[in-house]
Amino acid sequence: MNKEIIFTDNAIKQINYLLDKKEKGSFFRIAIKGGGCSGFQYDFSFDKAKNEDDLVFNNILIDKTSADMLKGSEVDFSKELIGQQFTINNPQSKSSCGCGVSFSL
Repeated sequence: MNKEIIFTDNAIKQINYLLDKKEKGSFFRIAIKGGGCSGFQYDFSFDKAKNEDDLVFNNILIDKTSADMLKGSEVDFSKELIGQQFTINNPQSKSSCGCGVSFSL
């Protein structure tokens, strides 16, 4: 299994587009938090500061715990008729809820 987190071109373009609208020096943060109907959910936010345990991928921050849970994942951004969103294909996820927002490991 690939241990790296892969970002598609669409994801990188959207992250850069969003960061261009933020204050200079901002980062895009991806985290996994407890919650949702299946136990965990992905959290996408902006941050001005790096934490000691953050892994840095260009202008993207992921804390070490979340990065371990994301190993082998692909982060993408999709635009569809029903909306646009970041999606994560996580091979470690055992199941996800019907709405697709939360998952279990």
